[in-house]
Amino acid sequence: MNWETVILEAKKIREKKDIKVVKSDIEWKEILSPEVYQITRKKGTERPFSNQMCSSFEAGKYECVCCGTTLFDAEEKFESGTGWPSFTKPVEDNAVVYNMDNSFGHQRIEVCCGTCDSHLGHVFPDGPKPTRLRFCINTLSLKKVTNK
Repeated sequence: MNWETVILEAKKIREKKDIKVVKSDIEWKEILSPEVYQITRKKGTERPFSNQMCSSFEAGKYECVCCGTTLFDAEEKFESGTGWPSFTKPVEDNAVVYNMDNSFGHQRIEVCCGTCDSHLGHVFPDGPKPTRLRFCINTLSLKKVTNK
């Protein structure tokens, strides 16, 4: 995966995954805290450096807090200095989906959970090798699962 692939994915109509989690807005509000709901369902952004997850590099996987889909592996996590956890790639290409985001007067690529469409964060073309991608993800959209 590279930046050109991300752009193409963000521009095309998404193929449906075999497994989708679909809930009404009312259902999401019932099961998520107000903070998590604001980030994941309303495309919010938490303050940078607001969670210890940014500086934790223990082995494990990161799941979507809304549906439990495995999204990222700690082996792909790196210190970006941005105040949000950053990863070089998702665990599988279809674990996340990409959307063009033209909010705030500039174009970005939004990253969402491929199973439940939860807003996770954004991806940028300024990460380390080999992908050169930086998946900048809100900590409140993730749940860490340590390896057993």
